[in-house]
Amino acid sequence: MDLALLRTFVTVHRAGSFTRAAALLGLSQPAVTSQIRTLERQLGRPLFLRQARGVTPTSIGDELAHKAAPHLDALVEIAETGLDDDSSLRTLHLAGPPEFTAERALPALTELTGEDGQGFALRASFGNVEETLEGLSAGHHDLAISTARPRGALLTATALCDEEHVLVAAPRWAEQIGAGQPDRKPEPALEQVPVVEVHESLPFVSRYWASVFDSRPAAPGTVVVPDLRAVLACAIAGAGLAVLPRYLCVAALERGDVVALHEPAVPPLRTYFLVVRTGTLAMPHIARAHEWLQRAAADWC
Repeated sequence: MDLALLRTFVTVHRAGSFTRAAALLGLSQPAVTSQIRTLERQLGRPLFLRQARGVTPTSIGDELAHKAAPHLDALVEIAETGLDDDSSLRTLHLAGPPEFTAERALPALTELTGEDGQGFALRASFGNVEETLEGLSAGHHDLAISTARPRGALLTATALCDEEHVLVAAPRWAEQIGAGQPDRKPEPALEQVPVVEVHESLPFVSRYWASVFDSRPAAPGTVVVPDLRAVLACAIAGAGLAVLPRYLCVAALERGDVVALHEPAVPPLRTYFLVVRTGTLAMPHIARAHEWLQRAAADWC
């Protein structure tokens, strides 16, 4: 059986789409369709059911993918390990949310760049969850950091770490509303404070309110800026309250630039995932970055 046909088949199986598989393989869609039809003729059985949006594998298709994919991934690993002896650096394309990628991932990965025979060049791009996972699926990125676990066989996710969310504001707001006083309920007092957020929908504040108070925030966003680092700067300047990852505001808390307005017994958490296209961990530079970030994350939690 032709290995090229099997490679195309496994890519379609993981992508769930001839179009997406063609983009990943660098082939035209008719070429992918032709290869799948050739393989189906050789086997005498259909491998996919064509649908309005993409394809779904038949039971024979699932069985063939289960048997063939690990061996194809092993062949890729052998080939890529050989390429790793080349004097030129491989390039790792990383994507993720701007703040976490800049503050956590990039400082860790820059230790792996350079010309030590095992390093790689690094290219990073920022985006929201949808943009990041779509770019990874299309082959624009090698490794993505996401706050959502993707569905389907094309992408494989590994839990990386959890971040704790903290409700903070400048000290004058804490004094004004009497934050931390045992005889005062925090939620009504907090309604007096303007809100600083990254989007009009108040994603961080709304998640905090739902988790901690089982309600929705009453105040609208007063300052909306699309970067958590800017949110922190505005909170320090006294613009209002903000919900921020602890890693991002821990230094400001230690300096007293902001204070925690509420300390729930169980703080809200958000999980980050490392995501790759299934099978690409056979490539040494992707596997090394993936493992390195997991090790680094042990000190982030």
